[in-house]
Amino acid sequence: MANSKERKKIIRELLHITDEEFSDEELIRRLTMTEITEGSKKKDKPSVGQRAADAVARFAGSWAFIFSFIGVMVVWMVVNVVLASNAFDAYPFILLNLVLSCIAAIQAPLIMMSQNRQEAKDRERAESDYRINLKSELIIDDLHRKLEELLEIQRKLAKQVDELSSSHACDKGADDKSNLLEKQSGKK
Repeated sequence: MANSKERKKIIRELLHITDEEFSDEELIRRLTMTEITEGSKKKDKPSVGQRAADAVARFAGSWAFIFSFIGVMVVWMVVNVVLASNAFDAYPFILLNLVLSCIAAIQAPLIMMSQNRQEAKDRERAESDYRINLKSELIIDDLHRKLEELLEIQRKLAKQVDELSSSHACDKGADDKSNLLEKQSGKK
């Protein structure tokens, strides 16, 4: 993380805390207890219009729609060509063009509404993912800092053990030397 102030600011933003002061340990503890995805659990019930827009977008974006639409147009044209003089929409198929334009005019806004709703859901999901990733990064950063502290303590303890064992070896060596000297002087 960049620095301590920026880190605390990010944690406070995640926790929605602005007026209280906490130690790093308290902030991390609160952060681990905070549920980041709180907004994704609540389900807002779509209105009738939103459900209709979703249904139209789902059907209009399918192969079933394309094939059925082509089928209706072919039947329309064949019926009007076969009926010739009694056709309800003769060869330039002006009525068919009008129907197609009306369908497109009604269908386009419904599809756009559905896409906008999906975009809003995607935006919420991306924000939630960002917060989860940020929370994980902060917790990992804190764990890394604690691990570094533990390693430093372990190095200091290892150094102290080495110093004690070397001084103990020196003391033992001096004792052995004095014992040897005493034995030698006692033999003479």
